[in-house]
Amino acid sequence: MANDRSYLASLQDYYARHRALPSYASIGTLLGLRSKSSVAALVARLKLAGYLESTPDRRLAPTSRFFARPLAATPVRAGLPDPVDDAEADAVTIDDYLIERPSSTVLVRVKGDSMQDAGILDGDLVVVEKRVSAEKGEIVVAIVDNQFTLKRLDLEGGQFVLRPENKAYPVIRPEGALEIFGVMIGLVRKL
Repeated sequence: MANDRSYLASLQDYYARHRALPSYASIGTLLGLRSKSSVAALVARLKLAGYLESTPDRRLAPTSRFFARPLAATPVRAGLPDPVDDAEADAVTIDDYLIERPSSTVLVRVKGDSMQDAGILDGDLVVVEKRVSAEKGEIVVAIVDNQFTLKRLDLEGGQFVLRPENKAYPVIRPEGALEIFGVMIGLVRKL
């Protein structure tokens, strides 16, 4: 299976570039497999392992496991170093890890620095579960005075307000309606 891991990695890279899997003939060329039978055997093993499936028109398609990324067996310390453990790790897809309700979850790009003290930076993608209600203290995407904003929901004098996580910005006290679009459930940042 060691070679199969490298073959799978090549197929994942190909898919990332082309948003499609190669044909059987192209798989052979891509991976340096000389015979149709070795390509068919590899595809069969990857199907059996749950990485690939066949569509009704007999094309290859990735499964959700195809997109899973290895999860290190041990966490990395942010303090003093630990010895390295190269043990075989589980795999996790971002969707499985973050998203409970795919049909009501969206990604929203952050613009601005009003939430930087909560670790939410300009350009980040926040994972938002669309809901019409939220609890005090949750970070929400809200519609206030006909504008979208990302802030922490708070109570002040019995009224909901939107609190930034940057002292340079004022608390938003809605003059009109305050609508909750959704609640932040995760964050994605590309470094």
